[in-house]
Formats: sequence, structure tokens, C-alpha cells
Amino acid sequence: MLAVCCLSMFLVGLDTTIVNVGLPAIGRGLGVGTRSLEWTVDAYTIVLAGLLMSSGALADRFGRRRVFQSGLMVFGAASLACAMAPSVGALVAARAVQGIGASMLSPVALAIVVNAMPDPRERAQASGVWASVFGLSMAVGPVTGGALVAELGWRALFWINAPVIVAALVLSAVFVPESRGPRARPLDLPGQVLLTVAIGAWVGVLIEGPHIGWTSSEALAAYGFAALATVGFAGVEGRRHQPLMDLGLFRSPVFSSAVLGAVAAFVALNVTLLLNTLYLQHTRGFTPLAAGAATLPMAVGATVCAPWSGRLVGRVGPRLPLTLAGGFTMAGGLCLVGLDRHTSVPLLLLAYLLTGIGFGFANAPITNTAVSGLPPARAGVAAAITSTARQVGSALGIAVAGGLVANATPAGLAHASRPGWLLVAACGLLLALMAHASRTTQRRGITLNPLTPGARWRRS
Repeated sequence: MLAVCCLSMFLVGLDTTIVNVGLPAIGRGLGVGTRSLEWTVDAYTIVLAGLLMSSGALADRFGRRRVFQSGLMVFGAASLACAMAPSVGALVAARAVQGIGASMLSPVALAIVVNAMPDPRERAQASGVWASVFGLSMAVGPVTGGALVAELGWRALFWINAPVIVAALVLSAVFVPESRGPRARPLDLPGQVLLTVAIGAWVGVLIEGPHIGWTSSEALAAYGFAALATVGFAGVEGRRHQPLMDLGLFRSPVFSSAVLGAVAAFVALNVTLLLNTLYLQHTRGFTPLAAGAATLPMAVGATVCAPWSGRLVGRVGPRLPLTLAGGFTMAGGLCLVGLDRHTSVPLLLLAYLLTGIGFGFANAPITNTAVSGLPPARAGVAAAITSTARQVGSALGIAVAGGLVANATPAGLAHASRPGWLLVAACGLLLALMAHASRTTQRRGITLNPLTPGARWRRS
């Protein structure tokens, strides 16, 4: 059962990053520039981030296996539409539908696993396996994408999903039991709409800002609209008896830091992947396969360190792996703050390796902390909060990185990307500070009783 659920998670994570290395080929094939290419990636992540919370609640209400299998079918159909898209508009629309299907896979699969493993230690180990698979999928995406684009063209990036979908559907019917939450929660449609609009508005401003001007009237109106949607979401959720997202949980420093850490880790990863793709292919003239192969150190670092991180969390808690995650991520970003057209390949590979190691160490402590910080009866929503934070980080990372180099020439792209590498280092620093906060909280004896409705914090 864990293997089947991890297969779906591998698919969602792979599709988040596999498209990155194919972006230049997609741009040439459809005749579009960087701004449209950003929407090709972020249409998927925005919809995925916006719907994860509701998908978890739907799974708790109507059955997790049923929602899981429905998500597989939607994801598969949208993948075929992406592969046959005649224009960038059709591709972006199909990617948005793909995000709908993905939102029904990520939190639901983790909820199935968590509910099948009541023992806290076993659940922590399963979270480590889960994080390992997710980290592996995110890291190997560029390598796989580069090989597919080189041999079969960019449309193969989406055809590849078909056999995985068929296998997951068959295996889930055989091995995954049906389960539901003990109490079905009502759907929060106003909260759902406002959450999706708020995420989309902020990411849209970052993508379109370089094109319309950061201080233009259109940009100022967009800032106001995004802020209004955010405030509206907080106001609606604060008044509901059973909200889409329990904002009171964010009063907990441990839970809040886990969510913030998930955003930071995925901002760092996606900034690295997009800047790497554009720099290597546009500035250095690498082929898609060579650009994907250059990220192999990142894949190796994430693959080796993610399961190690899971074991460390089970043995000593989250502080040590978070410290390692922050240190390695910060080092990877600092390696490239002076990037230019002639930066040595060994230094590039070292930076990718360090970033991959940092990402590998980050996922398990973040996942375990966030899932353990909510009542088991709301496992679907618990998983969805973590997954939402990840996808928000992915969308923000793509938007920020694309904005930095949107108007850069191939010769000037390296210099324009330098603030992005500083951002990667800052994300690493944030993860390291999270580890310090975790130690401070443990010293003060603050604990969370996950069986208490509303997850109240108390001093032990």
C-alpha cells in the first residue's frame, strides 16, 4: 500500500519538475517566450496548491481510495491533452486541469498511509519514505525530462505519464483499502475560492511584473486585489466553525515553522531548477539532455540524503536534519552568487550537489512535524496543509526566478540570475533558523496534544 501511494506521489513530484528542462524546447515548438513558459509551469502548481485543502476534505468525506482513483483518471486525461496541445493557451489550460487531478493524489495518498499506521514511530518512518520518494521525484525530473526531450521531443514529457497512471489504477484497486474520516466536514466553498484566487493573484503579479512594470497602475491594482483576497480569506476562515484551513494552528511556532520551511525548501529547489535550465541551455548552449544530466548531482544528493533524513527524524528528532538542510542549501546558493558566462562546470556541479543534499534533508522533518501536529482524524487536511505549502513554494520559486531573467539576453542571463542564488542561500538560512527554533521550543517543554480537537498547545 505504501508503495502504491508513493508511486502516485512520485508522479506528482516528477510532473512538477520534469517540464522545467523542456521549457526552451516548448518555447521553440509553440513560438512563445519566458513569460508564457512560466505560466506553463505555474498553471499546474497554482491549481494544485489552491485545491489541495478541499481535496483532503473530500477524501475524508467520500472515501480516500475513491478520490485517489478519480484523481489518477483526471491527471491521466489532462496529461494526454498536454501532449496534444496545439498552442500555448491549450497547454496552459491542460496543465491547470492536470493540477486538479494532482490535488486529489498528494494529500489523499499520504492520508491513506498515515491512517494505516497508528504507531507514531512507524508513521515517522513512513513519512521518511514518503519524503524520500517525493524528493527523488523532484530531483530526477530534470534528468528524465532532458532524456525525453532529446530522444522524443517535448510532447513525450506528458506521454510518459500514461503507463504510470494505468499501473497506479490497477494496483490501487488491489492493494489500497477504502477509508474515510470519522466525521465528514462541510465543504468551505468561499474559503476555497478565496485561497485559490489569493495564490493565483500573488504568483501572477510576480510573473507579469517585469512585463507590465512593478509600479504601473496595472501592477498596483493587482497588489490591491491580491491583498484583498488574502485578507478576505483570513476573515472568512476566522468566522467559520469548520474552516478549510484552521488558522489558529499557525499560532503554534512549531507548526508555523514547518509550513514556512516547506515553502522555503521548494522556493530554493524551483529557483535552482529554472535558473539552471535557462542558464545552461541559453547561455552555455547545452542540449536538453546535457542540461538535465548536469542536475544528476542534485538527484544523487536528494536520493541519498532523504531516507537518511527520515531515519534521523525517527531517532533524534527534526533539529539535526533541519540544520543540515539549511547549511547545505545555503552553501549551494552561495557557490553561484558570482555566476557568469564562464563559471567552471565543477563549481556548477558542486552547487547542484549541495542544493540536492539540502533538499533531501529538508523534506522528512518538515513532513513529519506538520503531519504530527494535527489530529489523526483530519489526516487528509493535515497532509494537504504541508502539500499546499510545498506547491506555493514551487509556484513562487518559478515566478521569482522567471521574473529575474524575463528580460535578460543570453549573454546577460547569468548576471541577472545572481539575486536568485542569494534567495536560495536565504532559504537555507531560514531552514537553519527553523532548527534553532525547534531546539528552543523543546527546551521550553512546549508540546502538542494531537488528539485534542483544534490541536491546543500546552506546556508539559
